[in-house]
This record gives sequence, C-alpha cells and structure tokens, in this order.
Amino acid sequence: MRNDGSPRVVIVGAGFGGLTAARRIARLPVQLTLIDRRNHHTFQPLLYQVATAGLSPGEIAAPIRSILRGHSNVEVLLGEVVEFDLARKQVITNDRELDYDFLIIASGATHAYFGHEDWEPYAPGLKSIEDALEIRRRVLLAFELAERRKKVAGTVELPLQFVVIGGGPTGVELAGTLAEIAHHAMSHEFRNFEPSESKILLIEGGPRVLATYSEELSRKAEAQLHRLGVEVRTSQMVTKIEPGAVWVSGERIPSAVILWAAGVAASTLGRKLGVPVDRAGRVLVEPDLSIPGHNEVFVIGDLAALNDANGKPLPGVAPVAIQQGDWVAETIARDLKKQPRRPFHYRDKGSLATIGRAAAVAQIGKFELSGYFAWLAWLFIHIFFLIGFRNRILVMIQWAWSYLTYERGARLITGSDELTGWTQSQEIHDPSPSELHSR
Repeated sequence: MRNDGSPRVVIVGAGFGGLTAARRIARLPVQLTLIDRRNHHTFQPLLYQVATAGLSPGEIAAPIRSILRGHSNVEVLLGEVVEFDLARKQVITNDRELDYDFLIIASGATHAYFGHEDWEPYAPGLKSIEDALEIRRRVLLAFELAERRKKVAGTVELPLQFVVIGGGPTGVELAGTLAEIAHHAMSHEFRNFEPSESKILLIEGGPRVLATYSEELSRKAEAQLHRLGVEVRTSQMVTKIEPGAVWVSGERIPSAVILWAAGVAASTLGRKLGVPVDRAGRVLVEPDLSIPGHNEVFVIGDLAALNDANGKPLPGVAPVAIQQGDWVAETIARDLKKQPRRPFHYRDKGSLATIGRAAAVAQIGKFELSGYFAWLAWLFIHIFFLIGFRNRILVMIQWAWSYLTYERGARLITGSDELTGWTQSQEIHDPSPSELHSR
C-alpha cells in the first residue's frame, strides 16, 4: 500500500469489533492495515453448529481479503502481534514493525481453565474453526467407536456419555444439540448400537443455567434441556478432568467426550500494553474506549473492560464488540475533523440463546420469549448478521433441510481416529485374535 502521508490506522484482530471498525474506517481518508493470525473472519455464534456437524466451516466464515477487497486504502496482513511500543507508536509482529497514528486492539478472548490448563487436551473449548472441527471429530468418533465396540465385544463397557462443563449460552447450545444428534440425527443408522441410549450431562457451578438471563428464562431453558434428554446438574464444581472422565464433588463420571464452556480469558495482548487490567486480563479503558495516557490507542470487544450506564460490566458478546467497532471508527473520524470525542454508550438490544430444535430463550428489554418463537427470532437474527449474501443463503438452506429431516449435513470425521480415554483405555480395547477365538 502506497504511503501518501494519510493517517495510518492499524487494527489487530478481525473479529466482530475489528472487522466492523475496519469496514467503517476504510471509508475515511486514511491508510488502514488489518492484522490477524487467520485469513478469515468467523461468525462465532454459530461455531457450535460446526462442532455438532450442522454446518460446514465455509458457511460461517469468510476470507478477510474478500470482505475488504473493495477498498484500495486497506491492506490485510496474516501475522501475529507480539508486542507494542507505545512511545514510538509501533506494532511489533513476528516479522515486522508497523507504524500507526491510531491503533485499535480487538484480539478477543480465549478459553479460561482457571489455573488448570492441563485440562485443555481432555476438554476442548470452542473459540475457533479449529476448535469446532476437533469437537466434531470427537463427537462423531465416539458414536463410531461405540458401534465398533458393540460389534466386536458385544457390549460398550463404558457408557457413551457426553459431558459439557458450563451452563452459559455456549454450554446450553452444545448440550441441547448433542441430545438432538443422539436422539434423532443418528437414529436408525447404526446396527449394533443405539445412539439414543447415550447420555448428555451439563454441569454448571452456579445455581442455574444462563445466569445472565432472568430466573424465569433460566428455569424454562432448563426445562427445555430436560425435554431434549439432557441431565442438568447445577451448583456442582468440576474438581478434576482426566482422560475419559470428569470428577465432580468426589464422583468420577466416565465420558467419551468432555467439552469446556465454563469461562473465557482476555487475550494476552492486553497485558502487553502496560496499563491496568482486571482479573480476567481485560484492559480498563477510558469512556471513549482509549487506554489511559494514550488516546490514539483503543481497545474493544472481549479485551475491553467497561461498565454500562447502570454500573454493570459490559458482557463479552458480539453486539458489544460491533457497537464498539462502530464507535471507534466514528471517534477517529471526529478526530480527523478536530471535533470533540464522546463517551461510548452501549445500546442493549436484547439477548438470545438457542437450546435445540424450536427451543430457545430470548430477553429483549422487558419482553421475554421461550420456545419456538424465541428460536425463530434467534435463527433469523443470526442469519441476518452473517458476512456475505452467499453465507446467508447456504445457512438458510441447510437449516431448512435439518429442520425437515433432522439431518446433520457435515458429518465428516477428519484427522486422528484416537479418542482420549477410550481408544487408550484398558477397559475398552479391541480383542486379540485369541480372545475372539475363545468367544
């Protein structure tokens, strides 16, 4: 990109906040550089659908370059930011240094295991396409291994159980969809094993699922989970995770697949700015979303810590990041015009969480919905916000087909055929030829 003396804007991260800011700032008389570790933007609210074989990755993701290709003043760099030099106004990546006049950091969050990072290999979280594909591999492989064990050994020694840890929106979505897969999508496809005999367990450390929703909606969400066949345990803490099992209050629960949805931690880039952060590593930003002492540096999305008008912390959800991306773009435009800045105000348009087929809860202002109409609202709102017309059409077709047939259209197992805790277990093993002969 040619240096013509225009102000230089660097954005780190192409999530909801970063990409929204980029699309707005690209219209300004600036040079814009967007850096991300991946070449695509992912619509994270639908990652669980990829993880449970409902959608393919290409239906919820789009190349960053194709999204921004219409703007000649924009360059996209594939790379990882490792440091900031605020005094020299430079972003330092793994192979270069980039100067900036304005910097926007929107690097998001990652999984939080609360000091138990050794649990991650046994209980993956869901933050990226790679995470979703690994979860999909484990879930589908569990059914295949159960069928194989039943065929060879005549029984599945360990119960085919799925454990989801965390009763927030992601955990509820995963648990509900796993129940649908076991009881509907996989039915009549296996000859030796009955998928509907599988158990899905949702564990929540707090007193109720969907704690950020009203108590009434939480109760309805739990009731819908029960109807789908999910066992919900609240006020129970996971104390240990090992290959093929979860420990809860001294009880060892065998599990073919363990999924983590219990918490997130801010990107480590926040701590590299040298400004105050909260316990989760989120940067304590000023009312205009800039950082203390450097009004040319903005932090938005999951990495930013800011309270709303009622003094409550803003949630780490897509609408917050999108509005902040818009706001920072407007703030930079005002700076270029020498106009005064204004503080950011979040407009809460409501919350939606899906549980399963025609099952969801919605909280929009004083109005609360649950069941089919909440699910319809969730469905159309998420399709509307997908990047690209092609994505919306593909997702709509896939969902219509799934609704009519219960089919999961992306049931591909790729990668390793090992399932930790099952294929390595001494309790479940393929019999030797001599063992088969003795039978």
